[in-house]
Amino acid sequence: MSEQWSAGSDDDERRPSEELTPGEAAAILGGASPDQARSAVAGDDSGEASDVGGADEGPPDTASEDVDVVDAEDLITEVPRRQSPYDRPGNWYVVHTQSGYENKVKSNVESRISSMGMEDSIFEVVIPMEDVIDFKGGKKVVVQKKVYPGYLYLRCFLDDRSWDVIRNTPGVTGFVGGAGKPLPLSRADVEGALSQPDEVGGPATTKQRPRLEYEVGDSVRVRQGPFADFSGQIAEINEDQLKVKVLVNIFGRETPVELEFSEIAKL
Repeated sequence: MSEQWSAGSDDDERRPSEELTPGEAAAILGGASPDQARSAVAGDDSGEASDVGGADEGPPDTASEDVDVVDAEDLITEVPRRQSPYDRPGNWYVVHTQSGYENKVKSNVESRISSMGMEDSIFEVVIPMEDVIDFKGGKKVVVQKKVYPGYLYLRCFLDDRSWDVIRNTPGVTGFVGGAGKPLPLSRADVEGALSQPDEVGGPATTKQRPRLEYEVGDSVRVRQGPFADFSGQIAEINEDQLKVKVLVNIFGRETPVELEFSEIAKL
């Protein structure tokens, strides 16, 4: 091996040294002795070897850790929906009343329920209502009208006592049913008359559009104008212009006459 002289301090003896590696030479130029340079380079090499060896180690074992597993179905929240009136306790019945006195008879029934302590047997008294488009002063307005004038819906456990309380209420003329026997309503009948649109859950429910007070085919009487007191059938309805065409019998012939809603009345 070739020899070279290493430089030390002035009082150091000049001595031969083994050939230096580039790393050792750099350390000496930085002020370190040859032995210190060799130690530093050896330390770096062992560190790199340690790092390389560590790279062979796999990821930490997490199999022993507790992991909560959630079922996808548990993440689905059930949306509550409005209860059908048919599913409430008791059965629904229909009673006939004097037409035009439905509200008064409803109040009478509720008063008798309270005064005779029948809250555990007779639960609800309902007058089915619906939104109807009416025309007042030439303007279109939405009003509530009775779906079945002259009738009340009652939900109750019907026995002799509850039957007596309802049947003997002033204004009630009887239960609807065959041979005088009250018949409970079916689910379809109850939901058709009393159900309301869902308020909670799912896609927004479009509110039912109010119906017109008049329909094609209705028989009406002309209230005013040159055809006052004539009767006829509605053949066409123009909701935008608030007008109807009525087939009026003039001299034995049906003649279409255009009238405003305010000029006619149902027969």
